[in-house]
Amino acid sequence: MAVILDITISLDGFVTAANAGPDSGLGDAGEALHEWAVGADRTPQDVELLASLTAATGAVVMGRHTFDVVDGPNGWNDDIHYGADQGDVPPPCFVVTHQAPEHVRLTDRMTIVTTGLHDALDQAAAAAGEKDVFIMGGGELGGSALREGVVDRLHLHVAPLLLGSGTPLFEGSRVRLRLDEPATVVTRNAAHLHYDVVR
Repeated sequence: MAVILDITISLDGFVTAANAGPDSGLGDAGEALHEWAVGADRTPQDVELLASLTAATGAVVMGRHTFDVVDGPNGWNDDIHYGADQGDVPPPCFVVTHQAPEHVRLTDRMTIVTTGLHDALDQAAAAAGEKDVFIMGGGELGGSALREGVVDRLHLHVAPLLLGSGTPLFEGSRVRLRLDEPATVVTRNAAHLHYDVVR
């Protein structure tokens, strides 16, 4: 079992465009970041990679901002969710937050954790079995995970976009990485860069 930070990012280091919020999860025109995953022009390599990552996922850890989007009224449902492309049952999700939300819509798959990232990862690892735990975002949680040294692998899906502003991922992070060359794939929609974290 590995803890994998898997996230899409712009060439200039942002995981959302400006003005991201519950009603606009990726910010102003930020949807273009995820053309590789949900766009009409995906390549076979994009689709194959997404399927392999989904199949490896035993549990997901996310931050509160991501939860507010996916659990919101326009968020995930039976047709749109983590792994929906493959028809998979969505994996259990563990939400790291300082304060529990008043309402959880997707109660069948969301566990709220108010005791910190390490507790969320412990619970996710127990639920994942032999599969991996994926940290899917957002930027604040991903950056914290890197800074706290809990990430084993970093998967960056670098979209060919310059956003200029938005939610950064690497602010304050100092991590040494080793590129996993055989796992790295480049398509017209993204450079899918897979790294091992060097400890």
